[in-house]
Amino acid sequence: MMKPRSLAVLTCSLFLIGGAVAQAPKKNVSAAKHPNLAAAQRFSAQAYEKIVAAQQANEWDMQGHAQKAKDLLDQVNNELKAAAQAANKNAK
Repeated sequence: MMKPRSLAVLTCSLFLIGGAVAQAPKKNVSAAKHPNLAAAQRFSAQAYEKIVAAQQANEWDMQGHAQKAKDLLDQVNNELKAAAQAANKNAK
């Protein structure tokens, strides 16, 4: 059976590895074609980075809420890309 300290170290290590694997949303909307959507993507990426910093500052103990916020920002990014693609289809 693991000692509580060993278990805590293992848990923290897994969180750090998971945080390193998770990446900020991609900035893939053309600023030339869609400056407002591209700006929104930049802001969502900045928010994601701030959440990662908050997780690190709080030793990743935020009861899953920070991760959920990062997941939602990833969804935001996908919707922004879809909005740009829809606008491109309408412009033709």
